[in-house]
Amino acid sequence: MIFREARPAGPGWNAAKTMVQTAVFWGVLLFLVPWVIVRVEGGFGFPPLRWLGAVVFAVASAVGLLSGYTMAVAGEGTPLPLDHPRRLVVRGPYAVVRNPMAVAGIAQGCAVGFFAGSYGVIAYSLLGAFAWHFGIRPFEERHLRARFGEEYEAYRRRVGLWVPRLR
Repeated sequence: MIFREARPAGPGWNAAKTMVQTAVFWGVLLFLVPWVIVRVEGGFGFPPLRWLGAVVFAVASAVGLLSGYTMAVAGEGTPLPLDHPRRLVVRGPYAVVRNPMAVAGIAQGCAVGFFAGSYGVIAYSLLGAFAWHFGIRPFEERHLRARFGEEYEAYRRRVGLWVPRLR
């Protein structure tokens, strides 16, 4: 995986780039792919839990957007490895779990599955969690360890990966 530090830019520009990235990722991963899965399932599923899907999606989206904004402003970069933050982000949602964007994205995907009544979309979302945990996370953590050293290690000991740690 290629990591490149973001060029110096103002928080507004970093936030704008992050929102464009978010729109593209959400459009593809939370709307297009689930729509295809639902079409392929052809009605095999469960009665939609639209209220649950809507509430979980709204909460997870708020966490995801706040995480992206925090990364853009406090980290002086974006979530993408090719434009990664210049500073280690340890506040906002990042003070609660180490990758709130992954947690939010997985919750959003499951919410879409609840809303559509689709086992396939929920399975796709959980497969995404598995892929992130075993495929992307090790590279990201190796990079963070190399880039931020003991500052990252202290953060890693203090903050849980998926679940907040009770102090």
